[in-house]
Amino acid sequence: MNIFRTKNIDAMIASSRASGNLKKVLGPFDLVLMGIGAIIGTGIFVLTGTGAVTAGPALTISFIVAALACGCAAFSYAEFASTVPVTGSIYAYSYATLGEFVAWMIGWDLILEYGFATSAVSAGWSGYFQSLLRGFGLHLPTVLTAAPGALPGVHTWMDLPAMLIMLALTAMLSIGVKESTRVNNAMVVIKVAVVLLFIVVGVHHVQPANWHPFAPFGYTGIFSAAALVFFAFIGFDAVTSAAEEVARPERSLPIGIIGSLIVCTVLYVAVAAIMTGIVPYQRFLGVNDPIALALNYAKETWIAGFVDVGAILGMTTVILVMTYGQTRILYAMSRDGLLPRRLSTVHPKYGTPFLATWVVGILFGIVAGFVRLSTLAELINIGTLAAFSLISIAVIVLRKTRPELRRGFRCPGVPVVPALAVVACVTLMTYLQPLTWLAFGVWLAIGLVVYFAYARHHSLLNRQEPVSEPPALAVGGERR
Repeated sequence: MNIFRTKNIDAMIASSRASGNLKKVLGPFDLVLMGIGAIIGTGIFVLTGTGAVTAGPALTISFIVAALACGCAAFSYAEFASTVPVTGSIYAYSYATLGEFVAWMIGWDLILEYGFATSAVSAGWSGYFQSLLRGFGLHLPTVLTAAPGALPGVHTWMDLPAMLIMLALTAMLSIGVKESTRVNNAMVVIKVAVVLLFIVVGVHHVQPANWHPFAPFGYTGIFSAAALVFFAFIGFDAVTSAAEEVARPERSLPIGIIGSLIVCTVLYVAVAAIMTGIVPYQRFLGVNDPIALALNYAKETWIAGFVDVGAILGMTTVILVMTYGQTRILYAMSRDGLLPRRLSTVHPKYGTPFLATWVVGILFGIVAGFVRLSTLAELINIGTLAAFSLISIAVIVLRKTRPELRRGFRCPGVPVVPALAVVACVTLMTYLQPLTWLAFGVWLAIGLVVYFAYARHHSLLNRQEPVSEPPALAVGGERR
């Protein structure tokens, strides 16, 4: 078997267009808000505090560095999304350019990225939600407030709110994409309004003296913080997973990818500058709600309550979009035979991969309930950086192998811009902890075992079978 055999791009596109299973209901505005929904969450409401302690006021530069790395990769994503508008994101793009084995490994990597991201953000959501409950005098039993070992000196069984939010959003996604998108759009508008409110109010309390020294830890602090806050930009790539549910993907997908990244970068830099201008960066040590701290420091306590609500909504949309992206990755891998075919069955009423959605929700809901947030964050970063590096290489390969393909969007400066993306991502990876590299290696080793034990033997491409749409399931479970 040729494990580096590639899929035919023209056949992939034709199959996608011929498919009537997934409903094409999304437009460019939906995609921009989907991207913003996936990006603005834990990064702006939680990680800005840790980033400020790591880089000082130069956190603004750290955000720009992380955004540039993402931006170079985003151009590659936009070209692929407009050229090969099929479900599966970089997994599908790698299958068409670098071969099945690479596609499987990056798909396995995306399971790590999306799945653990939803779990990590669910844990962060739980913290803000419990804070909101305490404001009303309500308290959960201590044993149900956090994963085991998450609270030093406190005995806990599980993080119940984190599990419940995962299951609730899974139920929403399973019954329809358009319905979920409407909810996402409303929450995105509210949370962006909250961020803008902080900017408008906070700018009047900035003390420029707090920006000196600007970079107390030098370049090491800036790049270490950039590697950390890179997590804040994760999510725009989930937009590409919606390719087969977009009416005009060649136009709408690039707008969604690049538009959401630009909006979020501007907001991140503004928030970081104002936050460190209000509060001396040393005071953010150990703080999980840095924006609320800045408002309280400025004696604008009435707005801090709005920030809590915005944080909850912000994290909710991140969980929603990342779970959506995860299910579409599983759908694509299953459709190709690399995972059990039942995962790519589409519900005839809801038009969603129903089983895959619930598998993701239950599995990573359990992870959210029982695994500490700190254990998940860096694993997500290294998985995403690896994926961004790979798609940047793949776009160079596609330009060489299929220059005649019609491209709705072209990545500028090929091969320089994609090469810069690889350099930036690999550089940020070197600032991650050795234990993170070890855990990532173990995850990839497990992926190797699964590929050679199952996926390679069931691959439709390597069995020389046509890759076709799986039959939808009737309500009673019978195939149509």
